[in-house]
Amino acid sequence: MVEWEQLFGTVHQSGAETARLATDRSYAELCGLHGIIRCVVQSVWMQVEVENLGRNGQKNKMQLKYSGKLMRHWYWSILLMMLLLILTAVVLYINTLAGVIVGGFTVVLYVTVLGMDLYYRPRVLTELMDFSRKYGAIEQDILKEISFPFCLVQPDGKILRMNDQMAALTGKQEDYHKNIAVLFPDLNTSQYPAESEERSVDVEYQEKKFRVTMKRVPLKNAIDASTIAERISGDCYAISMCFFDNTELSWYMQENYEQNPAVGLLYMDNYDEAMESVEDMRRSMLGALVDRCITKYVSTGEGLIKKLEKDKYLLVINRKQLDAMEEDRFSILEDIKKVNIGNSIAVTISIGIGMNCGSYVQNFEAGRVAIEMALARGGDQVVVKDHDKMAFYGGKTQHSEKNTRVRARVKSQALREMIASRERVIVMGHKNTDIDSLGACVGVCRAAMQVEKPVHIVLGEVNSSIRPWVSILKEKDEAYERIFITHEQAVELTNNNTVVVVVDTNRPSMAECEEILYLTKTVVVLDHHRQTTEKIENAALSYIEPSASSACEMISEILQYYDEGVRLKPHEADAMYAGIIIDTNNFVAKTGIRTFEAAAFLRRHGADVTRVRKAFRNDMETYKARAEAVRHAETFMDSYAISVCPSAGLESPTVVGAQAANELLNIIGVKASFVLTDYSHKIYISARSIDEVNVQIIMERLGGGGHMNIAGAQLADTDLDGARQKLKEVLTQMTKEGAI
Repeated sequence: MVEWEQLFGTVHQSGAETARLATDRSYAELCGLHGIIRCVVQSVWMQVEVENLGRNGQKNKMQLKYSGKLMRHWYWSILLMMLLLILTAVVLYINTLAGVIVGGFTVVLYVTVLGMDLYYRPRVLTELMDFSRKYGAIEQDILKEISFPFCLVQPDGKILRMNDQMAALTGKQEDYHKNIAVLFPDLNTSQYPAESEERSVDVEYQEKKFRVTMKRVPLKNAIDASTIAERISGDCYAISMCFFDNTELSWYMQENYEQNPAVGLLYMDNYDEAMESVEDMRRSMLGALVDRCITKYVSTGEGLIKKLEKDKYLLVINRKQLDAMEEDRFSILEDIKKVNIGNSIAVTISIGIGMNCGSYVQNFEAGRVAIEMALARGGDQVVVKDHDKMAFYGGKTQHSEKNTRVRARVKSQALREMIASRERVIVMGHKNTDIDSLGACVGVCRAAMQVEKPVHIVLGEVNSSIRPWVSILKEKDEAYERIFITHEQAVELTNNNTVVVVVDTNRPSMAECEEILYLTKTVVVLDHHRQTTEKIENAALSYIEPSASSACEMISEILQYYDEGVRLKPHEADAMYAGIIIDTNNFVAKTGIRTFEAAAFLRRHGADVTRVRKAFRNDMETYKARAEAVRHAETFMDSYAISVCPSAGLESPTVVGAQAANELLNIIGVKASFVLTDYSHKIYISARSIDEVNVQIIMERLGGGGHMNIAGAQLADTDLDGARQKLKEVLTQMTKEGAI
């Protein structure tokens, strides 16, 4: 038995040498005593035991036997001899003398053939061996002189062989047998391909970039491809690695990436207000300084900027400059606020940028959509629309409240025309309805009743926060018994002649009954939350005002311009007044001039503060749960209060969590508070702040949204500990980025 221990081992013999060693074994067997018999009768089955180093240095054994064309050659020889024996027997049966003569010739033929085989077999095998050596040498020369770096490694990463190009690249000798990861750290065993898989990995070496194509090379292939040997058992392999120089290609790809154009629009959010806050003689100077600041910022990176109007600019930049702007998180947002020559109102800007949408025209259209999103979210921020994705930057300051009500008047008249032209109105808020959502729905109901149109409010599960108000409305006005409908009833009543009004949300997934949004062509959205990438696309009328404190404030303004004869009933005014109180935390947070004007309007229509306060009283369990959440709050990064609100025994634990978040803001040093509540197999996060932190952008990272000071998010497929950890990671990351 011959052992082949040097296969891809010490001397690294090629696959062609496998056949040579097999023929050596054949010659040894034929010279034995049983050679002739085994060749003629048993087809000369021979086995060669091959040992090869496998993974982890363990040996893998393979056994060989004759097969293929050589085996068929022996089969035909035996068959012809058998036929000759039969012929001799037939002749002997017919004629004894003739049979003896033929038998003699047969014996002479057998002896001659066997003698020639014994004489020529070693020479034939020697010729095969020489051919195998020469063929293997040709393969080695081709592999050695191939034009790109190439190497073979063991499954554990040890280099078996490398060609001249690989040796020149690494500066190593051809007999270098250390692990490939020593030269290329990225080429570790975790990157190696699986069976019948080809894998490519990008690596860098000496300031050059290579694409390494790896594939398994089974050693059994060298045997299976042979026509004279067949593998019986065993398996082992090597890894072939081809290195293709992609340095120049990578440079061109990077250059193409950096020159990719982006088109944007830059708007000044409060140009008129800022100009009015400075003396007349200095207004032109303020405009010039702002213009210079903007132009310098864009032109520094070889961008193009063109002033379209007094407060609007068109800019064209490349991707390299955009990446630099994103890296410094658009410092122009803060730089522009520092321009001050006596103006009491700082100038803020909004930017919308579109890219990767195809042509310049398509990028411009994407930029227009982005600037609309930035303005709808309150301004003082940048929105980058990259094909179908949006990224948001800035938005740290409170959206300035507009003193003019022109927009409210225009939207009010448009709403009246839509309601008057349809046969039915269906109003809904968001899921887990609160009093602000319910109060806004009640206001829209009164608007529909004013023009004598049938109206309904879609109401899902009635939670504890709105149950007293629903009871009061039904008790004071029997009409509300039929006004409140279920989801199923809403689907049956909705058609193309129905106006669906959505209040207090602009996200379809958050709507009380999302299905009816797609059953009509007339959808109206009235909301005070900042827009996100998810929005109601088919809205015929959209009025989103982030500067408003609540949805009830917006509806109160709309009612003032809706009809001169509109008159709210006291219980309806109470519900809307309660909505404003909840969202402003008793007129403390996010309160402006128009907030008090809306409250005054509701007071004139009969809203009573005492009745509202009584309706807000909680039971003892709710009060204890809120106190428990405040007591167990922890301080994170010396600025954020994080706590958990117990939900056991509470009907509406999310409401209690929001109340606890408001309470935590009364603690000195707390910039923002976050209260987590486990409810209905989800983790609800209530986020609150006063003025230093924009909790909306924090909640957006967690899939939620809201206002700068009031926001929230819902996390599924996690528990309280996981949600708390995720919140902390987001706070840490955004602090490092400078986003908060």
